[in-house]
Amino acid sequence: MTTNAADQALRARALKVVPGGMYGHEATTLLPASYPQFFERGEGAYIWDVDGNRYLDFMCAYGPNLLGYNDRRVNDIAVAQLAKGDTLTGPSAHFVDLAEALVGMVSHADWAMFCKNGTDATTMAMTTARAQTGKRRILVADGAYHGAAPWCTPMPAGIVPEERAFISKYQYNDVASLETAVAEAGDDLAAIFASPFKHDAFIDQALPDPAYARRARELCDETGAMLIVDDVRAGFRLIRDCSWELVGVRPDMSCWGKSFANGHPISALLGNDRCREGASHIYVTGSFWFAAVPMAAGVETLRILRESDYLENSIRLGTMWREGLDALAAKHGFALRQTGPVQMPQILFDNDPDYRVGFAWGEAMLKRGVYVHPWHNMFFCAAMTEADIQFALIAADDAFAAVKSQLASIEPHPVVLMFLTALAGAH
Repeated sequence: MTTNAADQALRARALKVVPGGMYGHEATTLLPASYPQFFERGEGAYIWDVDGNRYLDFMCAYGPNLLGYNDRRVNDIAVAQLAKGDTLTGPSAHFVDLAEALVGMVSHADWAMFCKNGTDATTMAMTTARAQTGKRRILVADGAYHGAAPWCTPMPAGIVPEERAFISKYQYNDVASLETAVAEAGDDLAAIFASPFKHDAFIDQALPDPAYARRARELCDETGAMLIVDDVRAGFRLIRDCSWELVGVRPDMSCWGKSFANGHPISALLGNDRCREGASHIYVTGSFWFAAVPMAAGVETLRILRESDYLENSIRLGTMWREGLDALAAKHGFALRQTGPVQMPQILFDNDPDYRVGFAWGEAMLKRGVYVHPWHNMFFCAAMTEADIQFALIAADDAFAAVKSQLASIEPHPVVLMFLTALAGAH
């Protein structure tokens, strides 16, 4: 590994002109000190930071790169469209092409609307539900992440209670809790939000209980509320359809982003005819929402998803990674909690309440050229190979040994402790 001088210099400059020097889920504040904040390029399954260090990347830019960085098939299409025009006075024909492609792939969808970020899509879903039903109350699972708007951000700074006055919580996978929340909403229930699986940060992941998913659908049918699956993070990583097809439940709307244009900036709200009228009457817009380049990239990405074995390959490699890590951890006397789908792994350590061991292991992996995350779920991309997984397992073996040798001297991360305390207070 080389030095991190360039990264540190950029951080110092950023502190002068950007509040805190960084913000959002990609901030390095809650990561070990050696984690880079600034990157120069990506290729396939690898990224290079501004100091020239190369990493096998298990984050995929927090999800957007499903096929791998700089996929030539997608980027050639995007560059060709860029030569013609990107943000124009109206959308290109790719606007219709992409809507047709998504509606053709997602079983519950009859229509599509486009925006830029996951928060745009979830907020548009909430607004559509209220417009369709004429009701106000929105149910969300406690701890679930649906974006960074005032109604759903996990942190309270700058938020007034009125902005969350009609947001109520239930416990994910808990039918009784959901039923109670619906009953308390009375005749004012507009929507139930659900994540495709419980992928909250800092905790074990959990797949949806089919009984919970079915009951959510039944309750929406009984009350006239809209069922919304927030597939921004997991869309097309679990199935070539809405993720809740895996439990046999179809929502009224689903929110998409991150991966369906392989890193090009676009997100979408998909819905069925039950809420078409509401969607057609809301006012939503953005200066860059109709840009042609990401839509062209999305059309090509979806073609590749339909025609390739990207999903099956990610499941195969994810299983290899999970099983290999379990064996190596046991070899060195550690017990891991590996949860969630294998292609979106969450890796935590047993008996590590303040994450000090996980942070130390993540830092040790980084030194060995593998970028893993100590508290957020990770992502596989289609560019990963068996050789990459073997490389990562060799690094893991060495990293487990290094952490074991320094266990007595590992200190907790003070910023993380403050964050966890604030997060617990917010809930």
